[in-house]
Amino acid sequence: MNLLYINYPSWIKPEIFPGVPFLGILRWYGLMYVFAFGTAYYVLKKIFNEGALDSNSAEQKTTEDDLANFIITGIIFLLIGARIFSTLVYDTSGKYLKMPQLIFWPFDESGHFTGLAGMSYHGGVIGGALGMLVWCKTHKRPFLKWADAMCTAIPLGYTFGRLGNFLNGELYGRITKMPWGMIFPYAEKFSASLGWVKNFAEEIGMQIPEAGLVNLPRHPSQIYEAFFEGIVLFLILWAVRKKSPFSGFSSALYLAGYGTFRFFLEYFRMPDADLGFRIVHDKAASISQNTSLLNISTGQVLCLIMIAAGVLYGAGAWIWGKKKGEGR
Repeated sequence: MNLLYINYPSWIKPEIFPGVPFLGILRWYGLMYVFAFGTAYYVLKKIFNEGALDSNSAEQKTTEDDLANFIITGIIFLLIGARIFSTLVYDTSGKYLKMPQLIFWPFDESGHFTGLAGMSYHGGVIGGALGMLVWCKTHKRPFLKWADAMCTAIPLGYTFGRLGNFLNGELYGRITKMPWGMIFPYAEKFSASLGWVKNFAEEIGMQIPEAGLVNLPRHPSQIYEAFFEGIVLFLILWAVRKKSPFSGFSSALYLAGYGTFRFFLEYFRMPDADLGFRIVHDKAASISQNTSLLNISTGQVLCLIMIAAGVLYGAGAWIWGKKKGEGR
């Protein structure tokens, strides 16, 4: 192994049992979703056991069945929102607008099972929030308090989702000369005849042919996201869960915190090739390289909206708490 870059492990395949009949449809990404939801439920139950979701009314005493129903409702809405947002915002072919029945169709044109390939985090946030609101309204529970608990539980589970992206070899980053840069097998390749490719390869000690295509090392941005948007954000929210100045504080902090982490990590992540940059400063720049901090991707635009939403949501929750006399 060259010390200046790392080859993606050849034994890792998107399928858990590659080549095994009937078991080939089982994929790591789907399994990571199970771990993600299981972890979120575990954290939510810990918060429940601390008494954070207790009701003042004996008739509305929270039970573990309530927790299960709450998180299941949120998950269903999250998956619907994530899928719809992904197909309508990130897909540029127009296929799903013409044939919306394919949005939740888990097979490709040749009949092979693909699962619901393509999920949008930001769409999941919208769908999950709507699901929580519907459940809280239906069961007459305080939305802000329950949203705070759920937003504290989400990041640690989210870590597994990004690990699933890594195991799929997808959502990789832009090219890098860092020694932990990784060569992902499904990444875009570059012509070996290009001068900048030759210079890049020489600097990292990579032997390339005179002609043909070359796969260059990239940031393992899935791991960056799993750490910062998952573990670090969870630790912050867990530390403040008992010190929130008002109901809605933790969920506002989650929205603004995730948006901030993701905005900066997007500089390392590869933008969607068919979307490119939404805001362009260096028009000659390739999306595979980070040449200007003013080249802004779709994900970064959504993150800025998410940060603003977190601030406005927090301000609204604080004002609401003042009116209700909840300030501490």
